[in-house]
Amino acid sequence: MAAIANLTLDQGATFNSDVTVKDSNGNAFNLTGYTASAKMAKGYASTRTRTTITATVNGDPTTGIVTLSLTADETSALDAERYVYDLEILQTSTSTITRVIEGIITVRPSVTT
Repeated sequence: MAAIANLTLDQGATFNSDVTVKDSNGNAFNLTGYTASAKMAKGYASTRTRTTITATVNGDPTTGIVTLSLTADETSALDAERYVYDLEILQTSTSTITRVIEGIITVRPSVTT
């Protein structure tokens, strides 16, 4: 079962958030041999295009840290409202996909951009 982590981002601003993937004992999950991917959408059943969130396993995969990021241009294209998202990891040797984190992303509106 995936952990729940709700996030907030500012429309028109660069977004970065580190999330730590943990094992069943609450320890950092070793992401050696894994890749990560994440997407967000207006709803689980949304028929609109889903937005890809860049998901990068950080330099030392034994820390379990994945950085989620969007550019300022990407956040400018988002409507200021709530979205759902999830983060999955793929074990490259077995092609096993596991959803590790999911939740709500709230996009706060921008006045300047």
